[in-house]
Amino acid sequence: MRTQPAHAPAPRNTLRYSIVIPAYNEENNVGPTLAALSEALRAASIPFELVVVNDNSTDGTVAAVEALAGSIPEIRLVHNTPPGGFGRAIRHGLQHFTGDVVAVVMADLSDSPEDIVTCYRKIEEGYDCCFGSRFIQGSKVTLYPPLKLAINRIVNTMLGLLFMCRHNDLTNAFKVYRRPVVESISPLQAAHFNITIEMSLSSVIRGYSIATIPISWSGRTWGSSNLRLREMGRRYLCTLLMIWFERLLIMDDLLAEDTPHAE
Repeated sequence: MRTQPAHAPAPRNTLRYSIVIPAYNEENNVGPTLAALSEALRAASIPFELVVVNDNSTDGTVAAVEALAGSIPEIRLVHNTPPGGFGRAIRHGLQHFTGDVVAVVMADLSDSPEDIVTCYRKIEEGYDCCFGSRFIQGSKVTLYPPLKLAINRIVNTMLGLLFMCRHNDLTNAFKVYRRPVVESISPLQAAHFNITIEMSLSSVIRGYSIATIPISWSGRTWGSSNLRLREMGRRYLCTLLMIWFERLLIMDDLLAEDTPHAE
């Protein structure tokens, strides 16, 4: 894992920014989220697209997105086919983004648009990825359920020790990647929230340069999370073991495929 930028700095605001937003029954949240994102990105003069992935919603999510498409032409609505699932929705969105840089952002107002801009600036500096952390100096977390918080800290501490990395919020979905990173870690396999560690750990073991920034995060103000802790345990464990054995047994093959070769 590189701790310094791997690329020369990019000219300001020349990288196209794709924001992938999985949305399942988010009719009350997705509109304000899209409005806040577009306002922040336009204010920063960043070229962008908002790729909303409708994950088989049964409420008015699609209508809420379509209602904003006239005033926010950067919106692209795509539909994940059944079966649904957070990971499947992200995988579908990653098949449709057109930018040089992609961020995975929640549709429930939990991620700060200002942090999304800050991550883009880190990619401009030359980093391959930028990870947002809710648990470093300068971060701000509100409305985090105590049980989930305790489990989060245990799991992330374990991941850091197993993979010998300094990142302490690997399970957080909010992360930003250059397109070649996404291409190198694909095809992704996770169907649910375990995709968060599949993407982050796959990037870590390949040695990409990763910046970490403190972020502001707020729990949901409407609706309920689709994350079920008991159900997710086995999925997180499966993904962790898969990437651990990749790192242990075939790391040389992974790095060989990611290394450019002269023709």
